[in-house]
Amino acid sequence: MDVYKTHGAFSWAELMTPDPKAAIAFYGALFGWTSEDMDMGTGPYHVLKAGDTQVAGVMGMPPDAPPGMPPMWGCYVTVDDIDATAKRCAELGGQVLMPPMDIPTVGRMAVLKDPLGAVISAITYSSAS
Repeated sequence: MDVYKTHGAFSWAELMTPDPKAAIAFYGALFGWTSEDMDMGTGPYHVLKAGDTQVAGVMGMPPDAPPGMPPMWGCYVTVDDIDATAKRCAELGGQVLMPPMDIPTVGRMAVLKDPLGAVISAITYSSAS
């Protein structure tokens, strides 16, 4: 199964933290992960690797993050059509916290909240991914 093409598959994990370098050092020592820096246009993004396989990303807290927001891991689920998925989330009583947006060279993603308050991200990867 290719998790980047399979609708409903968990495909990525991402850490938002005020100190990416400290987090990378911690997880590197804990799991043996290495990191590779990328510029996503919004500041540095650090791709974590287990061997040669990309397994997660680390980024600084966004400038518009609410004061006191703690560091957190988020996960992404692959979907065939992020726009349709966001619409369906709202129809089912969920909330679209961040509407679908493009991530250059990666795909299109949104942040969703279920009716009970749990938050998850969904993504449609571009064919170039």
